[in-house]
Amino acid sequence: MASAKILIGLLDRPGDERDALAEAIAKGDFAVVAAASAEQLPDSIALIVAHAHAVPSHEWPGLAQRCPTLVVSDTRLDRDLLKAVEAGLVDYIVEPLRHGDVLRRMIARVIEIHRLAQEHERDRERLAVLNADLEIHLETLRLDQQAGGHIQRKLLPPNPLTVGGVTCDFSLSPSLYLSGDFLDFQRFDERYCVFYFADVSGHGASSAFVTVLLKYLCNSWLGRWDGASPEALPARWLSELNRELLETKIGKHTTLFVGVIDLQRHYLHYSLGAQMPMPMLVSRKGFEVLPGEGMPVGLFPDARYPALGCALPQKFRLWLCSDGVLECLPGNGLDARLKELERLVRVCDGAAALRGRLVSGDEAREEGNATPAHAKTPEDQLPDDLTIMTLSGFDDANV
Repeated sequence: MASAKILIGLLDRPGDERDALAEAIAKGDFAVVAAASAEQLPDSIALIVAHAHAVPSHEWPGLAQRCPTLVVSDTRLDRDLLKAVEAGLVDYIVEPLRHGDVLRRMIARVIEIHRLAQEHERDRERLAVLNADLEIHLETLRLDQQAGGHIQRKLLPPNPLTVGGVTCDFSLSPSLYLSGDFLDFQRFDERYCVFYFADVSGHGASSAFVTVLLKYLCNSWLGRWDGASPEALPARWLSELNRELLETKIGKHTTLFVGVIDLQRHYLHYSLGAQMPMPMLVSRKGFEVLPGEGMPVGLFPDARYPALGCALPQKFRLWLCSDGVLECLPGNGLDARLKELERLVRVCDGAAALRGRLVSGDEAREEGNATPAHAKTPEDQLPDDLTIMTLSGFDDANV
């Protein structure tokens, strides 16, 4: 049966003193194997106790590399003690036969420290491997996200796009690679064009997947529409999307504005689900917020959505913004920021201009506002997806 004791190697010249030192060490949990040279010690030793007069100074570095080593000496003036410590030996003790108990305690402490050091090294190596694996996974995820973002951008309409005298212009800036914001604008026939503007809760991959679902469903529903009852189409889309999102059980909801523009009547049929900020219409008559309210899409099974409409002036610009805009506006509270947004849409001539003002922080500096939400929002540090869409017509000359 193998001994459970810890084997200590003792390097010393043969003789009574070595035997006495071996006996002093070999108590409790320790067993001792004595030898006159390091080569005679077995590999199974946990620690070496080496007498300073038994080991040439040039052999100390080799001992230190092999395993933890304590050096003992009969006198504190032994010059080899200093050489041994300089070579990396962990500690020394003078007159070990007089301090046997201290020597055993030192041996136990050094073995424990060595065990912890080995454990730390194994943990460090394991963490290095895990970190390397994590870097690979992150790079794969980054490439997947970039590919997803490229696909998502391909699903957007051309920018700008003019249909029947109405021009769609937009700026979509995700805070990550993928966006939870999405929009579309397309012609249905010679009389109608259809658009929507969505802001899915959260951002990143899961929100982006909802925008792809939205694109697919709206194209499918548009393909089945016969052009009748345009006033009912936006509310019906919201109701059907609400049901679809609840059935997927992915825990995502969205704010959504859906509109149908009658190019003959110059009329907008629309419905909305918790759109914030509300759509803003700028014309030569002034500024107005489109009225209406509706519940978020994908939260409540029995949600009903309004069928609303308004006449469109001959020259107009309709602004739609995701709530990420609010993060970039100065002012204390929602009302102050919406007021600032109103000021900006009155003076900006398109989505790019408004976005430029928001990310540069010019509006805060111009107004001397001391409490901006973000005095300056760098391009790569947007706090949220930032999307702006304008529809202008019918003979817009900067409204």
